[in-house]
Amino acid sequence: MNDGPGAGQIALIVVLVLVLVFVVVALVRAVRIVPQAVAIIVERLGRYHKTLDAGLHLLIPFIDRPRASVDLREQVVSFPPQPVITSDNLVVSIDTVIYFQVTSPKDAVYEIANYITGIEQLTVTTLRNVIGSMDLEQTLTSRDQINGQLRGVLDEATGKWGIRVNRVELKAIDPPASVQGSMEQQMRAERDRRAAILTAEGVKQSAILTAEGEKQSAILRAEGEAQSAILRAEGEARAILQVFDAVHRGDADPKLLAYQYLQTLPKIASSPSNKMWFLPAELSGALGWLSKGFQGDGDGGSYPTRPAGSSPIAEGDLPPVSLTDPGEALAEARRESAAAPADATSAGTLSGVPFDPSAERGQRPGPGVAPRPTYGSPATAPQVPPSDAPPQDDPQPPVQPAG
Repeated sequence: MNDGPGAGQIALIVVLVLVLVFVVVALVRAVRIVPQAVAIIVERLGRYHKTLDAGLHLLIPFIDRPRASVDLREQVVSFPPQPVITSDNLVVSIDTVIYFQVTSPKDAVYEIANYITGIEQLTVTTLRNVIGSMDLEQTLTSRDQINGQLRGVLDEATGKWGIRVNRVELKAIDPPASVQGSMEQQMRAERDRRAAILTAEGVKQSAILTAEGEKQSAILRAEGEAQSAILRAEGEARAILQVFDAVHRGDADPKLLAYQYLQTLPKIASSPSNKMWFLPAELSGALGWLSKGFQGDGDGGSYPTRPAGSSPIAEGDLPPVSLTDPGEALAEARRESAAAPADATSAGTLSGVPFDPSAERGQRPGPGVAPRPTYGSPATAPQVPPSDAPPQDDPQPPVQPAG
């Protein structure tokens, strides 16, 4: 009789505990908090009831049951390399990357068992169909075209699954090793060919420019030589005419000319290598005029006579002169010579070097040297001849003109 109430109390406690656990479990199953960008499919008694969006929701315990949780964010799936055969029977490995997003959680759960596997297999089959119609060259250079075709096929096939394919990218296209070696050799040969063509073109242009430069240089050199020869000839012609005019205007005496002629003859044999020298045929005539001149016979012989101070050259026969006047050139040279010491002194002052009297000594005339006369005034002091000049003890007397 004493054990009855104790057993009843224990049974009551157990019942109360079970009721408490049931209430707690019911509350847990009834309250559902859905995170942002997540959708939960709820089934009621085994059938689709509704889709829970983000927020707090209350369910009927043991009647409503969450079936699946679907991520609504854009997902990125990278598939392993797949061997694909091109139209020219070459096997290439292609890695693909798919960017997709679930737009209908209900269709993604009930229309396909595993949409990730379905997208992968659909991508492989579509990729083989697209690559099979292209050769290796087109496959390597038509990535955008392949991406567009894959995206169109996948988006159309996955639309009924509640999935939208945003982008399809080919991550890598790896041809066989032997084909890669051949491609590298081809590219190297093509680059060598281009380099050879560019080198030949450069050599051609260089030869053309060099020839053109030599041509222009030869033309300019010839023009310069022609101008130089013309100017030299004009200068010599004017010099000859001026000397000829000066001789006739000075009324040179035949005896003076004969004497200068005799003075010129020893210069022919002045070189030590000359063993003999020849006298011209006119020497006898010159000697005859010389003897007649010293004898006082000034009739002139067969030489043509002309009034003293006259010249056969008229005033307009001499060509024009474009040279600088000698007096102006001499004055300019003296001004530059006078300005040179001032420039040197100024440069030394600006450089910070102290004045050195010995440096100025060479710019002034030393003892025994007459100062340079001012331009236009005659020199008054006697000039000392240099030490290496021969002494002039017996100066040549002036020759008096005959008659």
